[in-house]
Amino acid sequence: MLTPTPITSMDLSGFTEREPGVWTDARGLVLSVHFFGLVPDLPAPLEASDRLRYGLASSVSAAGAGLIEAVVGRVDTLPAVRQLVKVPLQNRRGQAFLASWTVPRAGCSTVVKVQAAEGAFTGMREAVLLAEVGPERFFTPHPYGPDIAGGLPYHVGDLEQWDARFPDHPLTLVRAALDRIVPTVTLHPSFKALPPFGHAEPPQPHAAP
Repeated sequence: MLTPTPITSMDLSGFTEREPGVWTDARGLVLSVHFFGLVPDLPAPLEASDRLRYGLASSVSAAGAGLIEAVVGRVDTLPAVRQLVKVPLQNRRGQAFLASWTVPRAGCSTVVKVQAAEGAFTGMREAVLLAEVGPERFFTPHPYGPDIAGGLPYHVGDLEQWDARFPDHPLTLVRAALDRIVPTVTLHPSFKALPPFGHAEPPQPHAAP
């Protein structure tokens, strides 16, 4: 397994291990795997995608960051949710971008995450696209809920359709890295056999008197 997680293998091409469960590459990406032995802190079952995305976007905004995207899919056949989040850097101008897949089970979860931060030049992607599309089309209400406010603003400059024009931008890099790596993830059979997240445990039969 890759550190004490249910992940038994994944493609680590181009990455160098820095410590158990953490790898970096030459472009400044940080790849990590995690296991949480607690009931997943997700606001809704994966089947309730609208409630799930609204809850995720609200909590991310309340924390001063911004949810770019949340998509339900699968990792090695198990239901999972992918999140793309932007957060302000604490010690200088700019943003960091985090892309992750969370695979929740009833009482635990495992996460694959890739992150990268802007370098010395910040905001170029946003400035170019803002000038092209105009402020009224650039800044829009959050697609997961028009009442979501606070944190970093939602805007169309973060959409995947622009990634090809900004191949070295950290958002482009983390999105592409996660898309490449996660299809290669293999999970341990015992983790896959656990009860799914968001489903009630079946009632236990009462003993006969």
